Amino acid sequence: YRTMSTSMIASPHFREILTPELNELSNLFHKNNFEIRIAGGAVRDLLQGKAPSDVDFATTATPEQMKEMFTKENIRMINALGEKHGTITARIQDKINFEVTTLRIDKVTDGRRAEVEFTQDWKLDANRRDLTFNSMFLGLDGTIYDYFNGEDDLKNHRVKFVGNPVTRIQEDFLRILRYFRFYGRISECPNQHCQETLEAIRNNAKGLEIVSGERIWSELKKILVGNFAGELTLRMIDLGLGKYIGLPDEPDTEQFSMVWNRCKEMNIRLEPQSLLAALFKSEDEVLKLHDRLRLSGLERDNMLFIVEHRNDKPHPVRIRPYQYLMVDSKVKPSSTRLFISEVLKYRGELDLEKEFMAWEPPKFPVTGHHLKENGCPPGKVMSVVLFKLKEKWKESNFEIDLEKLIEQIPGILDTISIKELEEMKPKKRKKSKER
Repeated sequence: YRTMSTSMIASPHFREILTPELNELSNLFHKNNFEIRIAGGAVRDLLQGKAPSDVDFATTATPEQMKEMFTKENIRMINALGEKHGTITARIQDKINFEVTTLRIDKVTDGRRAEVEFTQDWKLDANRRDLTFNSMFLGLDGTIYDYFNGEDDLKNHRVKFVGNPVTRIQEDFLRILRYFRFYGRISECPNQHCQETLEAIRNNAKGLEIVSGERIWSELKKILVGNFAGELTLRMIDLGLGKYIGLPDEPDTEQFSMVWNRCKEMNIRLEPQSLLAALFKSEDEVLKLHDRLRLSGLERDNMLFIVEHRNDKPHPVRIRPYQYLMVDSKVKPSSTRLFISEVLKYRGELDLEKEFMAWEPPKFPVTGHHLKENGCPPGKVMSVVLFKLKEKWKESNFEIDLEKLIEQIPGILDTISIKELEEMKPKKRKKSKER
């Protein structure tokens, strides 16, 4: 271990954190001879000049001592679930919640969760954290306590595990993906990884198979919208992570690189699932990913839509095939609109995407009621007539009015074949396994 270094924080956002409520909390701990400091991600964010989205605290007081202290001072405590991990949440002045966790050591880990033992040693707590710049503490007087060179690594855009990367990864295999997520946030170059870290990841990739799909997708999404998303995804595949996180056995890295490079050149921001779709050659592969990661319905359907519709759609009027997709869609209009927008951005057709998003889809004027009134028998025949009328309406650039469409019903009824009636049987799409 290296010796601890201390320095003073210069972030303008630090003063914003020091509310009267926090001062009250701090005074209470000091009055009872306990230390309390800001921990982890908030320290990193402040050193980067960012306002932290949430602030966690660490203390030398045990959960029992905190409960006793808060009860004595009539301070309300909420969310008792965190107590077994050493976390007590105090509500000060019925205004702000403060999450305070006892310093701890991870005694037994299974690669996902740990059994903890409480300690009063700040360095031991820092040692169980994942990355050096996430292992710092900040005193409320502005003193930074840095045990593993985190501040220097942050300044120099280095992403390093605390101590031995193999040990850190085996404590929680999700740290493999956290490494890549923070690499995208902190590093200035797409491929400046430490070889020892990459080897540790390669040799422990299999550990990801015990991590839940929801946790993996939560991290992967952040990687896919961060800096160097393409380079980092290809690096993860190269290190053998793919099969443990739901990617195909033979991902289409060529298509993926093409889409990613186009996004960079044209400054296109795709949804994470849209970029990921470039690695998939078939709908079946997407459904296997969904089984592993439990995507939302919208994310899954977005990927399926891109895989189905990303190829060229030749038509004299370039936008027309996408307008047809919109008016023929059976899903929620807002979802279809998103999917088409994403597929056009995926293809790099920004002019078309802009035109499409400005277009207001017309409503097909004919209903089953109109057909019934005009002598059309119910059932499959009605479906065929409705389909043919809609095709005529689409071909007219959606301009034929209701009256002219109704006039064409008798002619269509005369020409319906048995084959057409057979083809109206609904197609069943293969569904992913539900668990």
